[in-house]
Amino acid sequence: MPKVSPELLSILRCPVTGSPLVQEGEELVSTAATADGEKLRYTIEDGIPLLLPPELLAAANAATSGQHDSKA
Repeated sequence: MPKVSPELLSILRCPVTGSPLVQEGEELVSTAATADGEKLRYTIEDGIPLLLPPELLAAANAATSGQHDSKA
Protein backbone atom coordinates (compact mmCIF):
# COMPACT_ATOMS: atom_id res chain seq x y z
CA MET A 1 0.00 0.00 0.00
CA PRO A 2 1.50 3.35 -1.00
CA LYS A 3 1.71 5.62 2.00
CA VAL A 4 1.39 9.38 1.52
CA SER A 5 4.07 11.20 3.48
CA PRO A 6 2.87 13.00 6.62
CA GLU A 7 4.27 16.29 5.28
CA LEU A 8 2.20 16.05 2.09
CA LEU A 9 -0.88 14.85 3.93
CA SER A 10 -0.68 17.87 6.26
CA ILE A 11 -1.16 20.30 3.35
CA LEU A 12 -3.63 18.37 1.18
CA ARG A 13 -7.28 19.38 1.32
CA CYS A 14 -10.46 17.95 -0.15
CA PRO A 15 -11.22 19.95 -3.32
CA VAL A 16 -14.97 19.83 -2.58
CA THR A 17 -15.24 20.43 1.19
CA GLY A 18 -11.87 22.07 1.85
CA SER A 19 -11.36 19.76 4.81
CA PRO A 20 -8.12 17.94 5.67
CA LEU A 21 -7.69 14.42 4.31
CA VAL A 22 -6.75 11.22 6.14
CA GLN A 23 -5.38 8.08 4.57
CA GLU A 24 -7.46 4.91 4.84
CA GLY A 25 -5.85 2.04 3.01
CA GLU A 26 -5.22 3.08 -0.59
CA GLU A 27 -7.53 6.09 -0.44
CA LEU A 28 -7.62 9.56 1.04
CA VAL A 29 -10.86 10.43 2.81
CA SER A 30 -12.22 13.90 3.60
CA THR A 31 -12.67 14.61 7.29
CA ALA A 32 -15.84 16.65 6.67
CA ALA A 33 -18.98 15.32 5.04
CA THR A 34 -20.66 16.88 2.02
CA ALA A 35 -24.15 18.38 2.23
CA ASP A 36 -25.68 14.92 1.68
CA GLY A 37 -23.67 13.47 4.57
CA GLU A 38 -21.06 11.46 2.69
CA LYS A 39 -17.31 11.69 3.10
CA LEU A 40 -15.52 11.86 -0.22
CA ARG A 41 -12.83 9.33 -1.12
CA TYR A 42 -9.89 9.85 -3.46
CA THR A 43 -7.74 7.05 -4.84
CA ILE A 44 -3.95 6.97 -4.75
CA GLU A 45 -2.31 5.70 -7.95
CA ASP A 46 1.42 5.02 -8.00
CA GLY A 47 1.79 7.08 -4.81
CA ILE A 48 -0.02 10.09 -6.32
CA PRO A 49 -3.37 11.18 -4.84
CA LEU A 50 -6.01 11.82 -7.52
CA LEU A 51 -7.84 14.79 -6.04
CA LEU A 52 -10.53 15.24 -8.64
CA PRO A 53 -14.14 15.64 -7.54
CA PRO A 54 -16.09 12.44 -8.37
CA GLU A 55 -17.91 13.90 -11.38
CA LEU A 56 -14.65 15.15 -12.93
CA LEU A 57 -12.80 11.90 -12.21
CA ALA A 58 -15.44 9.93 -14.15
CA ALA A 59 -15.14 12.34 -17.09
CA ALA A 60 -11.32 12.21 -17.01
CA ASN A 61 -11.32 8.41 -16.99
CA ALA A 62 -13.76 8.30 -19.92
CA ALA A 63 -11.69 10.79 -21.91
CA THR A 64 -8.38 8.99 -21.44
CA SER A 65 -9.64 5.42 -21.90
CA GLY A 66 -9.93 5.82 -25.67
CA GLN A 67 -6.64 7.67 -26.19
CA HIS A 68 -4.25 4.80 -25.38
CA ASP A 69 -4.80 3.02 -28.70
CA SER A 70 -4.40 5.99 -31.04
CA LYS A 71 -1.16 6.66 -32.88
CA ALA A 72 -0.01 10.17 -33.73
